[in-house]
Parts: sequence; structure tokens; C-alpha cells
Amino acid sequence: MASGGPEIEQLIQLLARLPGLGPRSARRAVLHMVKKREQLMLPLSAALDRAVAVVRTCEVCGNIDTKSPCTICADPRRDSGMLIVVEDVSDLWALERAGVGQVNYHVLGGVLSPLDGVGPDDLTVDALIARAPDFAEIVLAVNATVEGQTTAHYITDRLAGSGLKVTRLAHGVPVGGELDYLDEGTLSQALKARTEV
Repeated sequence: MASGGPEIEQLIQLLARLPGLGPRSARRAVLHMVKKREQLMLPLSAALDRAVAVVRTCEVCGNIDTKSPCTICADPRRDSGMLIVVEDVSDLWALERAGVGQVNYHVLGGVLSPLDGVGPDDLTVDALIARAPDFAEIVLAVNATVEGQTTAHYITDRLAGSGLKVTRLAHGVPVGGELDYLDEGTLSQALKARTEV
């Protein structure tokens, strides 16, 4: 049931498509923006217009930035020994926020998922295989889902025989985690990936 004009309803519907926002949250956000039109709505509109004009995908790694190659790829201080492969740009940004170091990245653009019609040609695997020889180690930082692990196996198979060191992120007990609250799969993986102290 519409409670505002068509422009307001369209704004609510568009915001509701964003991750983490449902119709109720979108309605609250729109009401807040309308009340703060000068301080929030106009600057947001201008920022969106600028972003549409300048944001692009990096032709090297798949990150998004205002230039290509992106800021990360153009940084000469980045360690050319390690390439971290991630599913999506959000994963790259999470690793950067975590301060993993001056490394390079490759964004796959998703994971293999035959049920969803996503095959190797829908991802940037071929570009990864072409870049891989420039690095000493390829780190597969994909999610611990069935699709993520399938993708990791596929990439590992494609890199077999290349002489490259291919590693994966460790999975297991999170820092500060209590064993009693962890699922069996996490505990099992943590035990298999144990390290010497």
C-alpha cells in the first residue's frame, strides 16, 4: 500500500533491493533522507551521479575504483610474490581492512554453481590462469561453502603442473570462539588444519 507519491515509492523500492535493506528499512531510510533533504538527499544524489560517471572495474584484478588499473594494482609497493584470489570485491575490501599486507588480488566475480547456471566461462578464471605465472604463490581465499570449495578445486586443477605454490585460507576456530558454540564441520576442519605450537 503506497503512502507517498510514485517518486517516493520508486525510491523505497530501489533502496529495498540493496543488501541488508528490506521494505521497512528502505521506507525508514527514505523518510530520513526526505526530512534531511539539504544535508543528506542532495549530496547523496550528487555523489551517485559522480560515481556512475567515474567508477569502473579494474582491467587487471577486477576491483572497482575510479581508475584502471586500480589503486592497488598501480601500487609499486605491492608484493609480487603473492596473489590472493577472492570471490567478490567485498572480500578484497575485507582483506584490505584486515591489513593482510601489501599483496595483490584477483576477483573471480563469483563461484562455480551449476544449479545457478554459473560455469567457468562466467568467472575470470582464464584471466587468473594468465596472471598466475607472475607470482610465486596463489592463495585461494574463497568461502568455505560447497560452491567455494568446488571453485577452489577447479582452479587448483587448472594450475596443476604449473610449478606454482597454491594454498588456501585456513578454516577452523575463530579468534575468541568457544568450542561449545562451534558446529561440527568447523571443529573437524580446525582439527585437520592444526599447527605446531
